[in-house]
Amino acid sequence: MLGMHLPKLQRRPELDALRGLFLVWMTLTHLPTHFSDFVNQPIGFVSSAEGFVFLSALLIGRVYMRQALEDAAALRNKLWKRALKIYTYHLLMLAVAFTVAAAYAVTTRRAAIYNLLDFYIAHPFVAIIGSVLLLYCPPLLDILPMYVIFLIFTPLAISSAIRNGWGRILAVSGVFWLFAQFGLRDLVHRIIVHITHLPIPLQETGAFNLFAWQAVWIAGLWIGAKSAEGNVPLKRIPGYVVAMCAVVCLFFIGIRHDWLGPHLTQQALGMKLDKWQIGPLRVINLITFTVVFYWLRKYVLRLVAIEPFLTLGRASLHVFCAHVFFVFVGLALLYSDVPELHGWPAIALLAFTFSGLVLVAIREVRKQRADRARRKMEKEQLPSNAPPTTSLLSNVEAVSGLHEQPSEVCR
Repeated sequence: MLGMHLPKLQRRPELDALRGLFLVWMTLTHLPTHFSDFVNQPIGFVSSAEGFVFLSALLIGRVYMRQALEDAAALRNKLWKRALKIYTYHLLMLAVAFTVAAAYAVTTRRAAIYNLLDFYIAHPFVAIIGSVLLLYCPPLLDILPMYVIFLIFTPLAISSAIRNGWGRILAVSGVFWLFAQFGLRDLVHRIIVHITHLPIPLQETGAFNLFAWQAVWIAGLWIGAKSAEGNVPLKRIPGYVVAMCAVVCLFFIGIRHDWLGPHLTQQALGMKLDKWQIGPLRVINLITFTVVFYWLRKYVLRLVAIEPFLTLGRASLHVFCAHVFFVFVGLALLYSDVPELHGWPAIALLAFTFSGLVLVAIREVRKQRADRARRKMEKEQLPSNAPPTTSLLSNVEAVSGLHEQPSEVCR
């Protein structure tokens, strides 16, 4: 079997920890407290959203590459089942938003939460049908639909890469990213509205430009697949390249914090740094940051490969969904024109939120361990002549979970 030529994968707990770190970063960004000001892109034009999506794709490429070589149909079934599971979670979250959150918004008229669901409140039927079709995506609930769509097309991308190499896949992804900068999303949106007769405004279809963000996903798949082959693209980076990338990162940090004058600010550069369609200058910042991060990975991973990041990362799908609930709770506490909580209310919300997230993660990790123990016991009880039922992925079901992604929603 072709897959047997790949080196044996080792569990990488530090990758779980990174997912946990991104979830904490994402939660701090989304909670309506003054602490969000300190974590909103503090190290340049890099956010937890790009890290979360990239790492999710990397894990999928790393874990599923062997199975793609051995049995493409089984790979497709597994990823589509995963997509269906995430889609189910998305529908459950929408159900809570369209009932409890919407009722609270209509009753209290508190702007912070009302504005999130104003289209649904004004056009409930169109919003419900559109959300089921992944067309209407309210704020904070737009990363899971993106994730589902990417998972559906991932088997096609991996299978094509196996047949024709990653060069062609990366080139096609780059073309889609380029078209995304010149209005491809608007064109496709008009066509979909015309076909479905669902008058959903473009701004209600989610903040993420999928045609741009697929480049982050494809890059993650590529690096993950290469790492499964033992051939990481960034394995050997010359020192002068790292130094140049570090200088570029410092330049973007200066722009982010308005240190370089009125002509080099986030506002002046506008869409070139745009997060939602991954503008060209943002791409440069992301690439250079990735190079520097990879060079420093041994030191960074030692800092983050601790609790609670490890547990949060292992249960990232459930933690992501729970974090949205706590963000809605925080928004419900805002009143009048108050944009964020300060002082003790902010500290109490943070303590309540992260205590809840840790409890959710612990419960899910225990459930995963119990499921693995049950499968192991069932395997040991099989007759000696029975065919093996274990899978390469039996211990890493959660690795590909939101994947854990959703996602931002990082605003």
